[in-house]
Amino acid sequence: MRASSLLLTAVSTLLVPIVSAVPSHPQPPPPSQQPSHRPVWRSVTDAIVRNIWNPPVNSHSEPAVNPRPHHKHSDDVVVRFNISNAQDASSLADAADTLFLDLWEFTDDWVDIRMQKDLIPSLLGLLPSSLHQAHNLLMDEFNLQNAISDTYPSSRSTRMLQSNAPTHHDAFGPKLGPSSSDNIFFNDYQPLSVIQPWMRLMASLFTTHVRVINVGTTYEGRHIPALRIGVHPTNNDSPERRKTILITAGLHAREWISTSTVNYIAYSLITGYGKSHVITSLLEEFDWVLVPTLNPDGYAYTWETDRLWRKNRQQTSLRFCRGLDLDRSFSYHWDGAANTKSNPCSESFSGSTPLEAFEAKSLAGWIHNETEHNNVDFVGLLDLHSYSQQILYPYSYTCDGSPPNLENLQEVAAGLSKVMRLSGGRYYQSAPACEGNVGLATNGDRQVFPRFETGGGSFLDWFYHDIRVKYTYQLKLRDRGTYGFLLPKDHIVPTGKEVLDAVIYFGKFLGGQFNVAAGEEKQSNLKQPEQHSQGVELVAGVEDELDDEDESAMWELRRRRRV
Repeated sequence: MRASSLLLTAVSTLLVPIVSAVPSHPQPPPPSQQPSHRPVWRSVTDAIVRNIWNPPVNSHSEPAVNPRPHHKHSDDVVVRFNISNAQDASSLADAADTLFLDLWEFTDDWVDIRMQKDLIPSLLGLLPSSLHQAHNLLMDEFNLQNAISDTYPSSRSTRMLQSNAPTHHDAFGPKLGPSSSDNIFFNDYQPLSVIQPWMRLMASLFTTHVRVINVGTTYEGRHIPALRIGVHPTNNDSPERRKTILITAGLHAREWISTSTVNYIAYSLITGYGKSHVITSLLEEFDWVLVPTLNPDGYAYTWETDRLWRKNRQQTSLRFCRGLDLDRSFSYHWDGAANTKSNPCSESFSGSTPLEAFEAKSLAGWIHNETEHNNVDFVGLLDLHSYSQQILYPYSYTCDGSPPNLENLQEVAAGLSKVMRLSGGRYYQSAPACEGNVGLATNGDRQVFPRFETGGGSFLDWFYHDIRVKYTYQLKLRDRGTYGFLLPKDHIVPTGKEVLDAVIYFGKFLGGQFNVAAGEEKQSNLKQPEQHSQGVELVAGVEDELDDEDESAMWELRRRRRV
């Protein structure tokens, strides 16, 4: 333990200058003052990283973070439209396509759209009169600018890291249950220049059960690193295939909370081994592969240039419209050529062919290679996104058909929702991914609204169908629209805690502790989840409210089955 402490103290001198590279808003230097040479400290810290961890050679060098992204949206606002019928939904979808507006999120009764303020009259002119009053401003241009700026690390955070350099190694030490008060890493969102050394640090400190692996390569040449966490023989001659749960984030670059949450889960699993009986057993039974961001190019771009960038950074047929939507680029029911999002300027552009996106093709190749050559048996997927607080399961491409194990998918989703509500007091709605635009008519019948973005080619459907993994979910994290993609940093730890509880529930479910053996399909009766060693605190009055909501959720499941 003393040796680990000494190593952590030494490494703290590495992480401090890296984190110090993060911009301190709102004081951006003018473009003319941007350095044209590589800073001396960067060369020194890179040398330290090479000597300590010997990372794989990567032809792509991370540029210094450019603290100007919030200026790109100085005239933008976010508007919410309340949708009550199919005609209004269709009109809004067509108008948003015509004006190339940025669809932030949608559910069965509202749609959030970001646009330039002076485009609001043009949009309303394309809409029926019923929508002229059925909208409200979620963020004006001032609030949007502040929300963007506030997601970046503050100068106070940097000063705290610098002043605590000799002792802040405790923030990275083997202490179960990171919190905002005792773990500096989770006080802020972190750029790639911090996340990737942190991943190598975790692997170097916990060599018995942690490895850094590479699951692909991006268009701009970056690696897509992941943490493989588990305790088992590492050779490929093991007679049994290793059951593996995949947890991913960052398919869409601007969804920073998903990346921070995967890091939080990874830290908790890593440091919980040997301390928490539940976590220890889960790491012995499964391998856990956690990918903080599947879109490193886009994620880096949100730090350097445009905080609200969604797609990857791949060149398209239009030079001035870069990027493909990675979550619409997979081959299962890919519909890029047929849908209205075939314009490269669309935020949901899926390319001209399936798997055209470098990152999607690379990830798919890695997954196939793991299952065919590396003795891996994927048994579950949790793909983290934001926002809207939803737990979604297949299918995404259509509501006309149902997956074979629909009832099990529904029941596990209901269990995940309950666990997350018990943990953080936030309600997460569970539904098929296709039902983003499905509501109830006044007579109780299901009413399908036109989709605001295509559902074909999703990672969720591809992993479920092509890899034949029966328990695949997309979790859309906090919040419900107050901040949207710009969730304040003080939500990092609470969001991490509620998703960690869901991850533990998911692992126990797949491990057979809830009457379903890993990899098998059986009828299940969900039980009240046990509190794990991290503990769960409930605010007064939440427990009674939970009972009513859970009963309502189960009634909704039964109603869907009858339809």
